[in-house]
Amino acid sequence: MAVTLADIKKLRDITGAGMMDVKKALEEANGDFEIAKDLLRKRGQAIAAKRSDREASEGCVLAKAENGFGVIVGVKCETDFVAKNADFVGMVKLILDAAFNNRPADLEALKALKIGDFTAQDLVTERSGVTGEKMELSDYTFLEGDVVDAYNHLGNKLSSLVAANAGADHETVHGISMQVAAMAPIALDADHVAEETKQRELAVAIDKTKQDEIAKAVENALRKAGLNPAHCDSDDHIASNTAKGWLTEEQAETARNIRATVPAEAEANLNLKKIEMIAQGRLGKFLKESTLMEQAYIMSESKELVKDVLKKQNVTIKDFRRITLNQE
Repeated sequence: MAVTLADIKKLRDITGAGMMDVKKALEEANGDFEIAKDLLRKRGQAIAAKRSDREASEGCVLAKAENGFGVIVGVKCETDFVAKNADFVGMVKLILDAAFNNRPADLEALKALKIGDFTAQDLVTERSGVTGEKMELSDYTFLEGDVVDAYNHLGNKLSSLVAANAGADHETVHGISMQVAAMAPIALDADHVAEETKQRELAVAIDKTKQDEIAKAVENALRKAGLNPAHCDSDDHIASNTAKGWLTEEQAETARNIRATVPAEAEANLNLKKIEMIAQGRLGKFLKESTLMEQAYIMSESKELVKDVLKKQNVTIKDFRRITLNQE
């Protein structure tokens, strides 16, 4: 059966596959569209399987919000060239609209969601077959509220959603969406940060404070011995500076002895109460920088805190979501 250009165009519009792939599938299927679609799907799956061990670090993230509901969808690919391709972005928009209209419960439900004759996962698999790149429907989240705003950052790699109280000023809420995208808060405020996160950050702060105190003790011991700590900060540096004549052999030996003995002595005599106080301060700084309400508002020239801006506008932020493909 002869395959017409109209048939090829029709199947290509349905599947998004390349012209030659569509023509070949129609010829093998003797013009039967359903068989041709199955052939394209299987070829896409085979190509995707071959590329399953590749890294997909590029892609497209898009958000949409209307009438108190918003979604974000992310699809990964291998190269920025494909990520910017109109057909690829169009596929992500199609999946985004389907997610918005059907409200799947989670990522797996989104993958299984029917979009026309295909599932969302089928669309990604077939697009992988067309481009020859690994692709992955990688991200999905949603948010409900009285007022929900979506923000898509230029480049389609970063999106956010923010839910606010009924009657909230939309311009203010959109500004907070931009804040979430730009500053990546981990929670609304300190009370909303998981206790596990707080304890982990406190443990890091305690360890960092201990190391700082030990390093300070070593520096003080070097200075007391008449040595420049910058010349003695490692065994390799000591050897290099000795070769340059900046340290005598005797000074080098003294520096090595200090570096070998003082850390253990300093650790044994650490003031744990002082370390706890410093670590708590560091935890407080982390929570201030990492929670939305305590961050400086990016739209404020006077660097007002987000919580103060919202109070003036009588806006209450209920929750937010953020997805990015950028390295942070």
